[in-house]
Amino acid sequence: QVQLVESGGGLVQAGGSLRLSCAASGIIFSINAMGWYRQTPGKQRELVAIIRNGGSTNYADSVKGRFTISRDNAKNTVYLQMNSLKPEDTADYYCAADVVSRYRGTPLNYWGQGTQVTVSS
Repeated sequence: QVQLVESGGGLVQAGGSLRLSCAASGIIFSINAMGWYRQTPGKQRELVAIIRNGGSTNYADSVKGRFTISRDNAKNTVYLQMNSLKPEDTADYYCAADVVSRYRGTPLNYWGQGTQVTVSS
């Protein structure tokens, strides 16, 4: 089994910054893509940013230039640095990871429990 635990959410004023962290633990051979998603009430969960094992990244258009995703493979941890935050960034943020638990195993998708980010105007 694999667990993902997010931290770093909270309340911040518009224009401020937050850094989210998500650490994976358990039976891990390797981790392929790791990503951050967000969801607000009544809306579908949307991709915010993703980083692949080789380091390539993709961002939602709404966060390009403001958010930066990174990962520390030695710590099985993914980060999301969020700058110039806007009220519309308010959401529950979830991390996800495609984890391989044994040599030549099939990647399985795991999700964290979510962390709340509130940006006040």
